[in-house]
Amino acid sequence: SQVTFLPFHQLTSRLLLWFSHLPREEKQFGGYFSPETMHVEPLILKRNPEDGKGLSTSPYKGNASVSHALTVEQLFDGSQSDGQGRGPNVLLYGAVGTGKSTVVRKLVLDWCAGSVLSQFKLVLPFSCEDLSNLSKSTSLRDLVGRKYVHLRKTAFVNGDGNQAREVLFIFNGMEKMNLDFRIGSTDLCSDPNEALPPAAIVVNLLRKYLLPEASILITTRLSAVDYIPKKYVSRYVQICGFNDPDRQRAYFTSRLLLQSGEKPNKEAESLIEMLYLNLQKESQLATACFLPSYCWLTCAILHLLHFTDVHAPIRTLTGIYTSFLGLNFEGEVLATGDASSQEPQTSLMLYVVRTVGKLAFDGVTSKRTSFSKKDLEQWIGGQTKTDEELQQLAVFRTDVLDFFLVPCVERNKNLTELDDKRYVFAVPAMQDYLAALYVVLGENKSAMEKVTNQLSVIIGQAGEDVTALLSILSKFLPLRIFAIFNLVKLFPKLFERVSSLSRGRIANTMAAEMFRSEDSFNEDVLDQVEQSLLGVQGPQLQQEDDTGPFELYPIFKGGLLHYGNRRLLDQLGCSIKSSTVAQITHTLKKQLIKGSRLVLPPTELMDLLVLLYELQNPQLMAEVLQPIKAIKLSTVRMTPLKCFVLSSVLDCTPSTFLLNELDLSSCHITPELLPMLWPAFHHTRSLNLQFNSLGPESCALLRDLLLGPSCTIKSLQLCDNSLLDSGASLLLDALPGNKSLQKLSLMHTGLGDCTALKMAERLSQHTGLQELNVAYNNIGDDAALTLADACREHPTVHTVHLYLNQLTDAGKRSLHIRGVPQKKGGRRVKTLASVTEGSDISEDWHPILNVIGKNSLLWERERVREQLRVFLKDLEWGRQQHHSFWKKLHFHRVESVVRKTLRMLETSSTTGTTPASK
Repeated sequence: SQVTFLPFHQLTSRLLLWFSHLPREEKQFGGYFSPETMHVEPLILKRNPEDGKGLSTSPYKGNASVSHALTVEQLFDGSQSDGQGRGPNVLLYGAVGTGKSTVVRKLVLDWCAGSVLSQFKLVLPFSCEDLSNLSKSTSLRDLVGRKYVHLRKTAFVNGDGNQAREVLFIFNGMEKMNLDFRIGSTDLCSDPNEALPPAAIVVNLLRKYLLPEASILITTRLSAVDYIPKKYVSRYVQICGFNDPDRQRAYFTSRLLLQSGEKPNKEAESLIEMLYLNLQKESQLATACFLPSYCWLTCAILHLLHFTDVHAPIRTLTGIYTSFLGLNFEGEVLATGDASSQEPQTSLMLYVVRTVGKLAFDGVTSKRTSFSKKDLEQWIGGQTKTDEELQQLAVFRTDVLDFFLVPCVERNKNLTELDDKRYVFAVPAMQDYLAALYVVLGENKSAMEKVTNQLSVIIGQAGEDVTALLSILSKFLPLRIFAIFNLVKLFPKLFERVSSLSRGRIANTMAAEMFRSEDSFNEDVLDQVEQSLLGVQGPQLQQEDDTGPFELYPIFKGGLLHYGNRRLLDQLGCSIKSSTVAQITHTLKKQLIKGSRLVLPPTELMDLLVLLYELQNPQLMAEVLQPIKAIKLSTVRMTPLKCFVLSSVLDCTPSTFLLNELDLSSCHITPELLPMLWPAFHHTRSLNLQFNSLGPESCALLRDLLLGPSCTIKSLQLCDNSLLDSGASLLLDALPGNKSLQKLSLMHTGLGDCTALKMAERLSQHTGLQELNVAYNNIGDDAALTLADACREHPTVHTVHLYLNQLTDAGKRSLHIRGVPQKKGGRRVKTLASVTEGSDISEDWHPILNVIGKNSLLWERERVREQLRVFLKDLEWGRQQHHSFWKKLHFHRVESVVRKTLRMLETSSTTGTTPASK
């Protein structure tokens, strides 16, 4: 049929265009994913009609039911024919998040590609949500032609002959339509040209009065399975998500492994391995990832944590959770299936907040992460009164409750059947998010607020009538009585005042949650989020209770104030007013500024930066950071996201804002992370990058930093990074053009004689340097003496550190002599080469031994021991040169410190312990 080929080609082109479109939430992954490459087929089980809508939501119930598994291709096999030429009606049902829409999407795309369901010449997908919004009656032909314009004249839907047997109708989301199969409510119709309400067309298609030869696929949630009488369903199939870790791993691999669309990413491979280990443990994550939706959430968070870069759009944790709920519940209302009901429909997400959010808030306030069945009964539906409320509750429990709350796997492993079954949130952070949303939406009202709110609404509805009534009554009532009546007018103002106090209370609580002293012992929130997904590798502490830190709770409350999140929530039926945001933000700013003056532990300071980042309010960030003089994040494990957060927050401050110190020592910083920290480096006078994993290539960026026209760095510490001579050479190229640097520390960076000689040459070209530390390198006598001479001739250098280098006794004595002024009134340069200077103890022995003591367990222990023995030999020789009791006592004191450090090294070698770097 050459005549019909063109319309069919247009249909496949149009369907490919529609169903290949990625929602905005997918763009955070880079936009290179496609349904064909990332799709993992969920488990689809054949079920008998008499089984109804029973569901087992545990992914670990054995493989007995897997023998009934079907592929999409098998949904419409020949066994479904009823022998009368009527096409089958297949009902595909499943819980929220199991992947019904994704399966439909993949089915349509595969049909367009010709790989499945080739027996159908036409596949016509319809959204039941769209159909339910059509107000006018229309015919089936017009309905098809309205969506697929090029099919207006096709013979396949005109009812002639048996051509309809090659047509497949897909109705996705049937629970969103009020289908009524009663003859008195929905007329019988067999004419494709007769105008009917959209619901009546669907009913007659399912009845097989209209195009009986056509095949139909309906998808729906659990609560709506009974909307269609069993006699009109040829086959029930249940979509059960990812029932085993291997399916989950396949999904994560397709999402995370090809981050650039080219070759596999090694970091992604290690992430997938850690994920898979956690899934195999039958962890709580594996239970959550039974639903493909939570696999998506897991990937989105890991993508944020590990693959954030300077070119990526701004993304926040709060934004990801809001997008996640938007993907699953946008436009959803809590329907009861009663077509005659004229009551306004309730937003499903708002219902979630008022029930599950209330439970989450109770858990946060009482520090609980698990709940009993009694708790669920109390907080979810415990106050219902009317039949309509009970019906809504039944639908909610059937469709949505299991999406948020799952059985507690870890706690129940050793419990008997008689023990109380506990429930937890599918992912721990969801409890923090819903509790925060419950509070910010103002659902946590006091009794006073509830009364004033109700009165305000009543008065607002009465409006002019109340005013007119009062004006009439004032002519007849005594003044005293009228004054009491007139008080009613004050309630709206009273309500506003109480509301204002409530919003202030929210802000004060947020700040109090941020600065709790007990949180100082916890890891920062981003590490907590990562561990909840990847698990804790190695031995784990046994926890007897089910308490949680809930440090994400105040951070989510801050993130929900951001306009982007509020706009998405408004589409979900959860509106946060701008006036509410303004009042909360005003009070929060005061509290955060007050709290930022405290000396916070590194992990808590990182959490404060994350909160500011989640707020996405540049002015507020700048005002809160203004009192902060130092940001000390030493020992915090910096990741791409943390680097991005730090730079983003500091980038909101004025260019004149400078920190006295930015401490990023022992933060696992690699060369790849330095470009992300570039904006932060421009806001500090002292930059500490010691004990990281920087290499020679890192020095090119640091050189450019020092050569920048607005460089403010006075102190640069790069100790214990493997810079080598090649890296140091790049760094020294910045000395002639830099005007700010006063202290440069390159201790234990693998430097040799050539770097020391080049440093001596370049010193004369930099006039501001005051202190130079090249201790614990591989510098010999001649190079050390040349460097010492250059420092002595320099106008400002007063100290040079050379201890723990390859120096001989003669070299140390020469260095001491070179440090002494050559003429009266000349400059003295401290040359720290040993704890002794000739036959006397160096006045700088304590700083030398202090540095060695702090870092000895992190350095090459044999070399440190050898140097300490040399110190002891020098001290013993010096002690013998003096007869004064006090001099000998001083030598004994220094010797005892050296011996103590030696004993510590020997003890640690025996036990194999290594403390955290300092």
